[in-house]
Amino acid sequence: MFRQLIEYLRERRVLILGFGREGRSTYDMIRRHLPDKHLGIGDRRDIDLHDSNVTLYGGDCYFDAMKDYDLVIKTPGISFRDVTVPEGVEVTCQTDLFLRFSQCTCVGVTGTKGKTTTSTLIYQMVKKSGKTACLIGNIGIPVLDRLESGEPEIAVIEMSSHQLEFTTASPHVAVMTNIYPEHLDHYNGFEGYVAAKMNIIRHQVGCDYFICNAQQDLDKYFDFSLVIPTVIKVCSDGGAEDGEILAAAASNDRLRGRHNKQNVCLAAAAARCLGIGDEAIVSAIKDFGGIENRMEPVGEYGGIKFVNDSIATIPQAVQCAVEALGDVDTLIFGGMDRGIDYSGFVSFLEGSAVSNLIGLPDTGCRLCAEMREHGCRKNIIIVEDMEQAVDAAFRCTKQGTTCLMSPAASSYNVYKDFEHKGKHFKDLVKKVTNKKLKHPRFDVRMLFHLFDGKITVLRLMYIQSFSR
Repeated sequence: MFRQLIEYLRERRVLILGFGREGRSTYDMIRRHLPDKHLGIGDRRDIDLHDSNVTLYGGDCYFDAMKDYDLVIKTPGISFRDVTVPEGVEVTCQTDLFLRFSQCTCVGVTGTKGKTTTSTLIYQMVKKSGKTACLIGNIGIPVLDRLESGEPEIAVIEMSSHQLEFTTASPHVAVMTNIYPEHLDHYNGFEGYVAAKMNIIRHQVGCDYFICNAQQDLDKYFDFSLVIPTVIKVCSDGGAEDGEILAAAASNDRLRGRHNKQNVCLAAAAARCLGIGDEAIVSAIKDFGGIENRMEPVGEYGGIKFVNDSIATIPQAVQCAVEALGDVDTLIFGGMDRGIDYSGFVSFLEGSAVSNLIGLPDTGCRLCAEMREHGCRKNIIIVEDMEQAVDAAFRCTKQGTTCLMSPAASSYNVYKDFEHKGKHFKDLVKKVTNKKLKHPRFDVRMLFHLFDGKITVLRLMYIQSFSR
């Protein structure tokens, strides 16, 4: 089937929009098999590429190039909000091309949160069953790289809304973890975001499966009379057949929290649709090692446990992490403001057992300032960057408790992505730890219980003096 894809591309005038990881992957794949084909590449940034058979389009007007091409292959980060596609131009993406030209059984996993954990669990369940599998898409390697190297029996594809918005095919098994407002800067409102997500089932047929979270009323987002797959609604408490599965999840510290029970049950339902038995499912759950940047233990220093949760870019994900961990004394949060409603999140923080709120630019600083102005009795610390945040956390977090870095916002105001933010946090924790081991200082936290709120000003001044 890969040869059919190459012939399809050979016959069309192709424009690649966006030249990040996936855009470059598309270019490299085409060049390996169609070395002389003329291509267009458009990106707002300058492109460092020396290829006489490529026309480069840059700056704010790079969308204008679409009118000169038959096929536009967009990368996930390119927003088509307020962009009119010229008549006769087909817009696609790597995910769409994989679904259309691959012959393997495809499992697609989408949702606002939980898709990485769920897709990884499904992949590991498939592997435990003895079938060949790959994990691609929003996680792992670009999908066309995997199609080129040969097809496994089952492909598990993590699908973001960006990867779904132009798909014209659907996976055999589609999983929807949940839907919450996110990426509102990418779409014209929440409705556009939901429409992109629901593309995962829009082209399913009668022999396909749609697995979703029973706690969410998806009927208000989508007319299920328009599709005819088998619909399986999964509760986080599972069914009568899920006792052993939930027991396995309960025994794994990397699957703590009600949200992870939901992820486990969704993954198990998908595996069963693939004919995988419970023995392989339970084994995969027991051996699950967690996801980097999702409730990831960084280490324990000075009696304080540090946890990296940089993948939590919406308030609901942060709430899940705080509730699952149970002993969070300090929360570091904040990032790029994308128009998300934080009113419920603020109420949650004010009513939680979290003692210290450390706000990063932009949203963290804004919300902390608002809470302080409204008389919130938490210990509120506003910082300029992650280094100040980590140093403050070391000084204000009680021994025997947890400091959680969970942004509740995108990272793009300062960092390349959430992975970059998570790595920076982990590096700083280790750096500050090493410094404190070499140069121990008097800990003002010991006075907090003696003087209660009166010491707060002194303590903050102490923290800030070492944060500059």
